[in-house]
Amino acid sequence: MSDIETLRRILTDYKRVAIVGLSANWSRPSNFVGKYLLEHGFEVIPVNPKYDEILGQKCYPDLKSIPTPVDIVDLFQRAERVPPFVDDAIAIGARVVWMQLGIVNEEAAQTARDAGLEVVMDRCIKIEYARLFGGLNTIGVNTGVISARRPTVFNR
Repeated sequence: MSDIETLRRILTDYKRVAIVGLSANWSRPSNFVGKYLLEHGFEVIPVNPKYDEILGQKCYPDLKSIPTPVDIVDLFQRAERVPPFVDDAIAIGARVVWMQLGIVNEEAAQTARDAGLEVVMDRCIKIEYARLFGGLNTIGVNTGVISARRPTVFNR
């Protein structure tokens, strides 16, 4: 599911996101996504067995170790590694499995859908949030200006 209404509803209704593969390295895309979500009112639960804490949040070795309910399981994993994480998302009662840009696993997605979960594939949760709720421009920074007109410097 990737229509605008569905994405907007998911990002409005679900605020607790377990990010599988979140890295403590500030230069990794997963770290940037986690930081962005925290700054925009989401609760981020890092899932990575290599760390005790990421972005000031307690880190868990796997989804089943998380003691609180999870709304969205955001996967920063290669497509072939997705199925066990989908099984765990189902087991913990997550509502959504979100596969990041470049990640598509139709079989795992069908497993999730059959269990009643919503599935988003090949989309970045940060980009979609910024696109749907403001804050995205050509360099990814919120300028606060929304216009279809070019700035006068470029009009000749």
